Amino acid sequence: MASPLILFAPAIARAMGFPWVMEEFGSIFWWAAPTGAMVAPATGLVVARIGRRQKALRRFVIMATLSSALVLAAWVFGVLLAECPDGYHC
Repeated sequence: MASPLILFAPAIARAMGFPWVMEEFGSIFWWAAPTGAMVAPATGLVVARIGRRQKALRRFVIMATLSSALVLAAWVFGVLLAECPDGYHC
C-alpha cells in the first residue's frame, strides 16, 4: 500500500523544496515502488500456500494480479510514451 507513496516521494520532496532528494535517491525510489508492489503479494502467496489458508490465498492471488497488471501497464506505457512522443507514428 505504500508503493504509490514511495513512487511519488521524490516529486513530493522536490515540491517541498528539497530537490537534492530527487537527484540522489530518485532511481532508488523508482525501483523500490514496483519491487515492493510485487514482493508483498508473492510473499503472501507463498505463506498462504504453505499454511494452507485458502481464503488468504485467494486474496493474495487477487492482490498479485492487480499489482502485476498495474506495474506492467506503467512499464509498458512508460516505455511506449518515451519512444513515441506526440506527432509520431510508431
